[in-house]
Formats: sequence, C-alpha cells, structure tokens
Amino acid sequence: MNGHAKRPSTGTTISERRTEKNRTITRETTTIRTKSPSKATDSHAGVKLGRDEGKREKARSPAQAVAATARSEVAQKPWSPQATLLSHTSAPLASRISMPPLASLAPSSLQPQVLAELSLELQEAAIIEDLLFVFMGTEGQYIRYVDSYHPLEEKERLLGPLFRIAPGLDPSLRDLATSMLKMATHYIALECFIEVQSREECGAVNQALCAAVRKLLKDYLVLIAQLEHQSLTNPEFTLHILNLHTKPTSHMMFQLYTLACEVLKENGLIGDELDDELDDTDDFENILESLKEGKDKGGALAGKKVCKGGSVLRLITRRLESISGDPAARTLLTTVLREASRPYMTMLNEWLHHGGIKDPHGEFLIREQKSIKREELDRDYTDAYWEKRYAIRKDDVPPQLEGVKDKVLLAGKYLNVVRECGGVDMSKEVKDVPKTFDDSRFLDNVNSAYAFANSSLLNLLLTTHALPARLQSLKHYFFLDRSDFFSYFLELGNSELKKPAKHVNVGKLQSLLDIVLRQPGSVAAEDPFKEDVKVQMNEIGLTNWLMKIVNTSGLDQDAPDGGLGYTPATVQSNPSLSEDKDIVGFDALVLDYAVPFPLSLVVSRVTLTRYQLLFRYLLSLRHLETLLVNSWTDHTRVLSWRRKSGNAKIEMWKRRAWTLRARMLVFVQQLLYYCTAEVIEPNWQSLMARLKPVDEEAEKNTSAFSAPSRQVKRTVDELMQDHVDFLATCLQECMLTNSKLLRINSKVIATCTMFANFTATLSRYLAAADPELSKPRSGSETTSGTNSSYTSSNTQYDPARLDKMIEILSKYELNFTRHLRILLEALNYLAATETAVFMSLCARLSTATEGLPGGGGTSGIT
Repeated sequence: MNGHAKRPSTGTTISERRTEKNRTITRETTTIRTKSPSKATDSHAGVKLGRDEGKREKARSPAQAVAATARSEVAQKPWSPQATLLSHTSAPLASRISMPPLASLAPSSLQPQVLAELSLELQEAAIIEDLLFVFMGTEGQYIRYVDSYHPLEEKERLLGPLFRIAPGLDPSLRDLATSMLKMATHYIALECFIEVQSREECGAVNQALCAAVRKLLKDYLVLIAQLEHQSLTNPEFTLHILNLHTKPTSHMMFQLYTLACEVLKENGLIGDELDDELDDTDDFENILESLKEGKDKGGALAGKKVCKGGSVLRLITRRLESISGDPAARTLLTTVLREASRPYMTMLNEWLHHGGIKDPHGEFLIREQKSIKREELDRDYTDAYWEKRYAIRKDDVPPQLEGVKDKVLLAGKYLNVVRECGGVDMSKEVKDVPKTFDDSRFLDNVNSAYAFANSSLLNLLLTTHALPARLQSLKHYFFLDRSDFFSYFLELGNSELKKPAKHVNVGKLQSLLDIVLRQPGSVAAEDPFKEDVKVQMNEIGLTNWLMKIVNTSGLDQDAPDGGLGYTPATVQSNPSLSEDKDIVGFDALVLDYAVPFPLSLVVSRVTLTRYQLLFRYLLSLRHLETLLVNSWTDHTRVLSWRRKSGNAKIEMWKRRAWTLRARMLVFVQQLLYYCTAEVIEPNWQSLMARLKPVDEEAEKNTSAFSAPSRQVKRTVDELMQDHVDFLATCLQECMLTNSKLLRINSKVIATCTMFANFTATLSRYLAAADPELSKPRSGSETTSGTNSSYTSSNTQYDPARLDKMIEILSKYELNFTRHLRILLEALNYLAATETAVFMSLCARLSTATEGLPGGGGTSGIT
C-alpha cells in the first residue's frame, strides 16, 4: 500500500493546521514571563546530568502556579500571544527573541484532532510535521514538553527538555519518533549553553567555543530546512527516511551536548547537589588582586572559579582523546578545539613575542599581579617581583602547553624585562605565527620565542648593563678585595666607629667614604659605580642577626632552599629580637649598594643581604686582627713588657700572655685567609667562568680537526641561580649557616676580642706587680716606652696582684682552649659527614692549639 497516495486529499487540512500554528507562535503573552533568561541565576543546586525521566517530571510548585494563572487568564481573555525583543546582555550570542508560550496553555478550541482518530498515513504526516518544528526548538501539536519542564528555568534548559507524544500514535511510529527526539533535546540545551557561556565573565575562549557551536547549529538548521522542503515536495518522504537523514547530525549534536555538559559541570551550573555545596576553590589571588586594583568583578558567575581559558581547552582535548576511535566525532571536536583556541593563541603569541598580557578575563595560563611593581625592588626582601609578579595558573594549563609551560613563563618574563627597558617594540604586529594548537609550527614557535627572549635579556644584562663589572664592584666593597681604600677609611673613621652604634654620625662616615673612594691611585677611584656605595649602621650585632635568621627563617644549611627570609623592618619590630646594647660602630657598620633595574633582578635585596652578612663577618675578622696586632704593638712598646723581670712567675706570666696573643692572632689570620682565599675566591672564579658566553668556551675546547658542537646557551634563570648558589656556598663554608658552628665560633671570636681589649689592663697589672719593670733606666727609654703614668703610685711589689693576673690570664686561656677544641671537633664531624672543605680549615686552625697547655693537638687540649 502506498503510504502517501492519500496525502493530497488531506493537504488542505494540514496546510490550514500549519497556517494556524505559524500564526500562534508569532505572538506571546507577556503576563506569563517571570524573568529574562539572561538574568536567570545559578543559585539553584541539585540538578543532575544523568537523572532519569521520573525525577525530571516532578512538578514544581512555582511552574504550576504560573501555568494555573496563565490558564485562568487565557480562559478570561482571547488567545493572543506576542513575541518581544529582549534587551542586550553580556552574552553577545544570546537570542534576543522572547520564548513562545507553552502549547499546553493554548485554549481547547486550538487543540488538534486526536491521533487515534487519524489514519496511519495522517499520523505519520502529522508526526513528521511536528518533528520538524521540535527540531528547531518549538513545540508541535502532538509532541510537547513534559509537564515538569519550564523553559524559563535556566538549569532546565541547560539540560534540555524531555518531550511527550500525544497518546494514540501507532507504536512503530512512536518508537521511531522517540529516538529522534533526543536531537531536539540536545539542540535546545546547546542554544541555552551558548546563551550562558558566551557571557563576558566566561572569557574569550568560551565565547569562541560558543561561536563554533553556533556555526554548527546554523548548519544544523540548514539541514532541517532541507528536510522540511523534502517533506513538502517529495511524496515518498517517510518518517524512516527522516530518521536516516538525521542520524549523522544526531551523533554530532550528542557530541556537542556531552562537551557542553562537561563544561557546565566544571562551572557548577549542573551536577550533584553535594558538588555545589562544596567550596569551588575560589580564586582568592584574583579576588585579592581585583581588590588591590579597585576593580569590581561582578557577574552571574562572580565568586566562583569559572571554567574558562585553559580549563575549557583541556576539557575539549580530554574529550577528543576519549573518542579517538570515532572518526566523525574526532573531526568535529578537532574543529571545535581549533576555533576555541584562537583567542588563547592570540594571548600566547602576545606574551611570547611582546612580553605583555592582554587577558581581561583571567583565562591565560600566566597570571600577572600588577600590585607588585619594580619600584619596590629596593625594599623587597622576598624576591616577590621576579617570583610572584608573573606566575603559572597550574589548574588552567592546556595539555598542549603542559610540557613547555616553564619556557612560556620564562620567555614572557624575560621579554617583559626587556620591554620595560625599551628593548621590545609593542606596536610591532606579530606575523607569521601559528594561530591554533594543531599548527605544526606550534612548539617551534614557543622554543624560538624562548631562545630569543633569553638571548635578549642576557645581552641586556651582560653587555648593556655590564653585569660582570657590577659583580666585580660588589666584590671590591663587600668582600674587601684589594681593600686599601677600606683600610684607609677605617683609619679615618676610627674615632667615630669606636662610639656606641646609636651615637655614630652616619653622615660623617659617608663623607669619609666618599673622600676615600675618590683618592687618586686607589682601586675604587677607577670604579664607575662607586657612587652607589652607601654607609649604614645596623644596631643588631652580626651573631645575634644570624642566629635569629637561622632559628626563624631557615638560613640553616638544613633548609630546603637555603634561602634568606630576613626583613629588617620585621626584625626590628619584633620584641624578641632585642638590639645589642653594647655594640660599637665597628660591629654595626654595614655597606649598602644601589643596583638599577634590570640588574636588581640578579642583585636583588635578598642577595644583597647575603653580601652584607659576608661583609660584616669579614670586617669583624679584620677588626679583630687589627686589635690583636695593636696588642702586639703594646707588648713591644711598653717597658714593662720589654724588660726582663727578676721574678720567674712574672716572666712565665708574660710568656703565657704572648703565647695566647700569638695563638689568637694565628687563629684569626688563618680563619680570614680560609674565608677569602679558599672559599670566596675559588667560588667567585667559578661564577665568573659561568658568566662567559658558551660559544667562546666551545671555540677554545674545539680542536682544528673536529667540528664545534652546537651548545645551548645559558638561561637567565640559570645565571640568577648560579649567583644565589655562589652566595649560599660562601655563607655555608664560612660557617654562617650552621647554628652550632655559629655559636661556638662567635664565642671564640668574643674571647679573642675581650683579650685584645684587655691588653692595656694587663699592662697596668704588670706594672703594679713589678714596679721596677716600668722605671726608666736610660734617656732613650724615658720618651718611648715608659708607662709611668699608671705606676707612679705603685712602687712596691704586690704578690696579690700577681696572683690575680695569673688567675685572669688562666681564664682567657681556658675559655679560648675549650671553645677552640669544641669548634675543631664540630668541624671534623661536619667535614666527614657534610662539607669536605672544612678539612682544610681544621688543619689551619689546629696550628692555633700549639703551645697551649696540654700539648699541640686537639686531643691534648684541656
């Protein structure tokens, strides 16, 4: 039987019905609209992606109330639905045409004839007609939304409506029509997805994704129009043929719908109620940054971590990998990924080739904190500018950039520094670069941009701003390298530096330093950076300073990074870090150095603090050496020391004092030589060697018969790390990072300092114990070596004073001996377990034990 032989006889009825339906969908009753879809909130939770039809058909009381009100109004007023134009929203791709009223609200006079009263041919014709309307998102006469669906509920539309077919339809036609209704569900859901995800706060990648989906939906509507033409012109067009034509498109719509659901689930717009109640890991850093900048990041999705940028691309890529065995779906998602990645690639190319970030929606893998400015480098003790100004959003990295994300970060950071120094033209358009991830030149673009940025910044640091010369200047001033000028400065400022630190005139010291640095013939006179050196006074002693740092911030060698987290303002404001009350100018003196940008990235405030620690330690050793040498001068100048006494006890006491002074001087000189010649200088030469261009080293190491191997040039981060490692190594090998070594070494040095300062008192004790030693015996002795100023009143031998002298000297010997023994034992242990360089120091310091009571080795010290 020809199923379409009788269709012309019913053409008039169908045509009239179509005309009537076209007439009813052009107007909408505005009284049933509760809110604009663009203003629908995301506050309703608990909508599940995979819930069954029974749950979705549960009637909502608000919807029933609206429907009941609408029906009562329809019963009182004539049916006159109207279409309205909605106002603009932040979603440029959202539809601005109001939704048609529900078909269930139409009056009974407009209801169609019951399907059971129609023949099989008429049923098929009516269902085909309805399906074509439903495919375009509009209810048909026999195919309508389920009663529980309300189109004004955004979450309902995002999941897509379920449809019900009027009773009375032939079972075979019902089964076939039901299988095709899923495509209509997916279309309506995708229309709402475009409306929601194309909002401004969702970012450019989401908008590009929505544009790609909208383009595919346009092709889908073209297909529906072609099928409608076939249904009207082809008498052999059946429901089965319609199903066959829509199979590929239905598969495409399913793939797009699944992808859209994954994105919406990440945004928390659909999903389990438990997921909505849990914290969505708010982007606190972006919120704080917006507060600092005074921006109000409002919007429908404000307060949540929106799935945008790299997260969207990651979802598409993951979905693409999961359906790799489906060629049609793979082709579809590849196209979607290509289109969605275009704005992201634009931001990536801007970052790679200009060092700038044009990311108004915070969707790029690099996050910029504009509140951290380079003007704060001079007082930044945490390296925040280099470490935190630009950072990677670890959760928003696309899979395509996962392997090169560090290169992407460094390339932009390097170029940003060069750009701030005027080395990059931001107005120059980036040409001939890949626009999508599937471009074969994608990785080459990243690698070449990284190589260019690295070489540009290296050239800027090493050549334009003369980094090696700056480091050499720092070595002169902070490591006392060829420090004739500094010795002269200490001599000129001796009277001022003897004062308590609080009473030292820093301005006077600065003037003296400027005079010394400009002295003709001095090493510093030829230094072009001498104007950057400044004098400061730190009222916290070196040992106290280092101990607090080691105990609170982990400068100890056991720290994972060996970092220095010291902030002077924090220390001085902490009541537990009391200032040293008796500290003098020599112990409080410290130099400061002004470093311009971009060299301040390498010589930051953190690294400069390390320089200051080493400087203060070396200065304390130099000052102690000077005190001990002055003590030796007193021993050779004062008559009571030079003359031989008739008392054997006094002579033995003098020899013990000379020996102790000599051993202390040996200790200090050996320690100073070790720190400068065996620690700082070798590490400095290694650092300078690593600053040389790799190409020059390659040419030197290449023979005439071998081709030079292509070596990768050093990176700026490696250079900065080498500088930090150099300072960390110097601090560790100078015993400034181990709390045990620091304590015992400070005790030995303190004992030596007290003994050197006690020399004048010992001379008075000696003159009082034996007045004959201080009496002049010839004219030559009356003017140069007499100490009669403190012996005129003591003319008799005093055994009690001699006993006190012996007791005092014994205490100095005992303290020096005990502390030196403990220090050597600690150094021997660390040399065997951690740092072998301490073996050399042990050998040098063991010479200071010779001549002490008990023998010449550590085992014999008592």
